[in-house]
Amino acid sequence: MRKVWIAPLCLAGLSLLGACGESMHAQTARAIDSVAAIDQENMAEMMLAVSDPREAVDYFTAQSQQFPDRVIFRRGLGKSLMRAGQAEASIPVWLQVLEHPDATLDDRIDTAEAYIRANQWPQAEAMLNSVPPTHETYGRYRLEAMVADSRQQWDRADSFYEIAAGLTPTPAGVLNNWGFSKLTRGDYRGAERLFTDALRQDGSLFTAKNNLVLARAAQRNYELPLIEMTQIERAELLHTMALAAIRQGDVQTGRALLQDAIATHPQHFEAAANALAALQ
Repeated sequence: MRKVWIAPLCLAGLSLLGACGESMHAQTARAIDSVAAIDQENMAEMMLAVSDPREAVDYFTAQSQQFPDRVIFRRGLGKSLMRAGQAEASIPVWLQVLEHPDATLDDRIDTAEAYIRANQWPQAEAMLNSVPPTHETYGRYRLEAMVADSRQQWDRADSFYEIAAGLTPTPAGVLNNWGFSKLTRGDYRGAERLFTDALRQDGSLFTAKNNLVLARAAQRNYELPLIEMTQIERAELLHTMALAAIRQGDVQTGRALLQDAIATHPQHFEAAANALAALQ
């Protein structure tokens, strides 16, 4: 009688082992797929962070073709094209991202930025309007401020710039943009204050240094501000200030500043030398 039960038990054991084997195989396959997906995401982040923009465009183009269902690669392609200065080419890519079921509200904001960089302001405004007002992010308010600037809605722009500056731990860039907005409106004192604030946040931001000099020169203040600068930066800022002085009719001051810029620069300063020769 014992032998009669052995065969069924063995068969049952083999079936159980077979089922376990299939289950383990499926789990292993899922684990491998999961690791591969994580590796792809890490690679995508690395390509966006450190690679040459053109290399990133090539990488994400190839990955998008190989994995057309993975939105991470098409999103990376859109960002890489913008980094490479091809904002207009990135717009069709972003529109494809928005059609994906995993598209996010931040993708809409990135699409709006692509429109702005391509100088398509109505489309950018429409895209931002499609984002719910409850989605309050630095990127969203930074772009809202720029759109308001383009429409010369100054109070609205100021409000958005202020909100954006409060939503990021690194506000130097948006403070510089806000200052440039003030500069274009003729509010030179307000612009000077904002450029100074930007440099307190990031003393290496040369654009803010250059803009600060322009704001001071617009007030006929031709003294360099007390900020950290390299010798080359000092020469370039003197050159900027000289050109501003000349445009305002202060030619003698501009000539003296150009001479100072040439003497300050550690190499031959061709732009300043040419400007001085033109005056003479």
